[in-house]
Amino acid sequence: MDGDHLKSLLPKVDFSRRDLVITGITTGFALAVQPVQAHTVITTDTKSLEASPVEIPVADGKIPAYRAMPAKGSHFATVLVIHEAFGVHEHIQDLCRRFAKAGYFAVAPALFARQGDPAKVADPANLMKEIISKVSDAQVASDLDATVDWAKSSGKANTAKLGVTGFCWGGREVWLYAAHNPRLKAGVAWYGPLKPFSDVAPTDPLEIVKDLKAPVLGLYGGADPGIPAPKVEEMKAKLKVAKKPSEIVIYPDTPHGFNADYRASYREKAAKDGWNRMLAWFKKYGVA
Repeated sequence: MDGDHLKSLLPKVDFSRRDLVITGITTGFALAVQPVQAHTVITTDTKSLEASPVEIPVADGKIPAYRAMPAKGSHFATVLVIHEAFGVHEHIQDLCRRFAKAGYFAVAPALFARQGDPAKVADPANLMKEIISKVSDAQVASDLDATVDWAKSSGKANTAKLGVTGFCWGGREVWLYAAHNPRLKAGVAWYGPLKPFSDVAPTDPLEIVKDLKAPVLGLYGGADPGIPAPKVEEMKAKLKVAKKPSEIVIYPDTPHGFNADYRASYREKAAKDGWNRMLAWFKKYGVA
């Protein structure tokens, strides 16, 4: 499957509507993840950082985002942070600050902005039905491209050193974006579903392995009921057959969401190992 064929599989996104649902970036944690496991929450300060909500110009207006980078210097290697199902809430913002502490320009665009604010939806079933199921793969790819262009125009980001990472819903999008953007140097997918997501997100990551334009590190939990082990093994096999430099790491007896330090699914050992592997992966492939 070549790049043109991949594009043909993405549903066309209609940018004719001008009523973006812009509510800004959430303060605190999403309602659907309450109560938060406060004793394990990691909080990264903004000392020596420039970190704040921003707006990203996109095809049909602007979407909110959160950006963090070192306070001094410029031309920082750039990381797109693709949020999980709960949007750009406090955990995703903190991840951006962690990247900034490591010397990166990190930006997390609110990719559900047209559909609503997921952080304000308390029922996970409604979150899927009313927001996530309406977000198309084509829309996400377009918004991520726009985010890269915005980062480059800031004068602070070096988008020639471009990486992407994502979590859960965002982990799936990492695989897709690595097949979409030839400018990408490397990606890291944290427990990203290996399946189509909805009628407007029909792309199966397993079917676009040959189109990967950048190496992807996949981090998966061996006890994740939502991503069956056979699917992960199938992805490993397809990567091997396609002779792609991507890799899969499976953490035994580890659940979905093991990096989410604000949830009961958090597993400190796996999360720290995954973070270190991610930074090493980016460095190996020129995102540093």
